[in-house]
Amino acid sequence: MVALFFAKVPVWLVFALSGAVWLITLALFIALFRRTFGFDDEHTPLFVFLAGSPFFLKNFMFTLGHFDIYGCAFAICLLLAPAHSMAFVIFAAAASMILVLIHHIHVLMYVPTIAVIVVLRYYLVQGCNRQNVATGIGAIAGIGLLFLVTQFRGSIAVPKQEFVDYLRNRMADPTRTDLLSFAYIWDQPLSQEIRDTWDRMPRNLLGVPVFAALIWLHAPLWRYFANLIAALAIEKHRRIVVAAIIMVSAAYLIIFAIVFDYSRWISNWAVCMFLILHAVKTLPAAQAVPPLPAHDRKTSVLGWIVTLIPRVGIVRPF
Repeated sequence: MVALFFAKVPVWLVFALSGAVWLITLALFIALFRRTFGFDDEHTPLFVFLAGSPFFLKNFMFTLGHFDIYGCAFAICLLLAPAHSMAFVIFAAAASMILVLIHHIHVLMYVPTIAVIVVLRYYLVQGCNRQNVATGIGAIAGIGLLFLVTQFRGSIAVPKQEFVDYLRNRMADPTRTDLLSFAYIWDQPLSQEIRDTWDRMPRNLLGVPVFAALIWLHAPLWRYFANLIAALAIEKHRRIVVAAIIMVSAAYLIIFAIVFDYSRWISNWAVCMFLILHAVKTLPAAQAVPPLPAHDRKTSVLGWIVTLIPRVGIVRPF
């Protein structure tokens, strides 16, 4: 798409495009929160924990070049879009395919969450019939086939140096050779990625206590999420939501074993939980769930800490 308008790509354009996507995602999230919860005093603490989380918008600003934010943006669009017909399922499948074409790791990173949103917002509400089940199975098969093609048949078909020379030719400032330091990722096989990850594993595991602490700082949010699930009116819905959370988390465990950008994966996992929380809120509940206490000292302190932490990072925390 960029090539339609620019023969040479200046550095500023990368930041302009990614910054615009970040602003669009921020606007989408604000619209989603307004529709799901509303901007009143009762829900201000919840908004602080979500919007102020170092896992979310602040970290996306730091990882824009990795295109993770596109998965989040598509998922929010699905949370905002009407879910009354199979067009919703088809749109979700098309969005998932676009994400796989951006980078095939999205099949584990955001496509499972998109599938959860489709199940919670469409299938649990509209019910299952032969037509929509066949559409869903076809969508899953199409996404799976596309992933296999991109993963195992998507390597560049020219020598690495020729590809690097092409990239340099497209740069407005070809002297910035430092920008090509990651060109190896386009022809690196999966086996090498796994070896690199396990070679770095001892150092990366040192960050686990930090990740655990960051997750604990969101304790009021997790309690509220658990209460939303417990308050669901239909037992089957509760079981499906729990299974969905386990499925999304299992997909991230697979990523942890393959690619070593642990700070990214923890952050995106948390974002997926935030998105699923919004989807759960739309399901019928047997009773109202009290919002986060606005005047509770512990909640206020944790909210301030979460907001003041700048971002989590990409590989190691901070």
